[in-house]
Amino acid sequence: MPKISVCIPTFNRAHFLPEAIASVQAQGESDWELIVCDDGSRDETSEVMAKINDPRIRYIRHPQNIGKSNNMRSGYEAATGKYFVKFDDDDRLMPDFLEKTSRVLDENPGAGLVGTDHWVMDEMGKIQYEWSQTNSEKWGRSQLKSGMLPDLLNQVFVIQSLQIGATLWRSDALRDLDYMRQDWQNCEDNDLFVRFALSGRSAYYLSERLMAYRFHAEQQGIDRAIPYLTDKLNYLDAYRFEEIDIESIRRSRFSETQLLLGLRLIEQGETDRGRELVHLGRSASNVKAIVGLILSHLPKEFRRSAFRLVRSILRK
Repeated sequence: MPKISVCIPTFNRAHFLPEAIASVQAQGESDWELIVCDDGSRDETSEVMAKINDPRIRYIRHPQNIGKSNNMRSGYEAATGKYFVKFDDDDRLMPDFLEKTSRVLDENPGAGLVGTDHWVMDEMGKIQYEWSQTNSEKWGRSQLKSGMLPDLLNQVFVIQSLQIGATLWRSDALRDLDYMRQDWQNCEDNDLFVRFALSGRSAYYLSERLMAYRFHAEQQGIDRAIPYLTDKLNYLDAYRFEEIDIESIRRSRFSETQLLLGLRLIEQGETDRGRELVHLGRSASNVKAIVGLILSHLPKEFRRSAFRLVRSILRK
């Protein structure tokens, strides 16, 4: 049995996948297995995997798309290691990620996971130092010191400091949580961290940048925004927190997500449902709600250009 199981879920990323795999093969810690789980890719992913000759690497290919969280679960269910990490096919691990994070779990048996900071890289894979610092500050990691994390629910829900691809888990902790929920496409990682915090387990933070997260154009666009906001709404609706302050934040984010989703739906022509959500979420921003409702009366063919114009004005 390997010490560490690494999972890379992939879908139509044959152009990025070899770099992700190579980052695992370059690890200083050699006691690992890698499971690449393919969610029915239609590009050259299977050809990329056919060229790999490494007995530590397994390839699970689903003949058709089964969905993001279901695909990740297939890799998790095939894993046999004491520790487990999942990172995306467009990212990469730094060479000492497995060595340093597994040492933390070895030395801290009370920790169910160890999270780290991470670099940000551009589409070409070049690390951007200024982006990385800004990202660490935005998500509160620049203020965290190495050690056991206090007030874990606040860290993972309110501040959202931890990133799933930069986190090594104890496999038994994940078994208790049943890993990712089935049939979720987005926010499944946020949900996992919240369930972990609510389970009462402890977490360790290692204040080093040990993986690299890629920013690129495939992550943007209205076609991705609507499914993401829909799933975020479901995620936020899944909890009612006992802590008054955290519950207030959840409700505020729920209203904001209703508003943003409503605006996106109006923009793409789903007027009735969009207006309903805008009305429900207007407490998040009455100005945005009013503007969105006004734009909802435009002919559908003009709405996208109108929304783009309004966004450009608001950004100035």
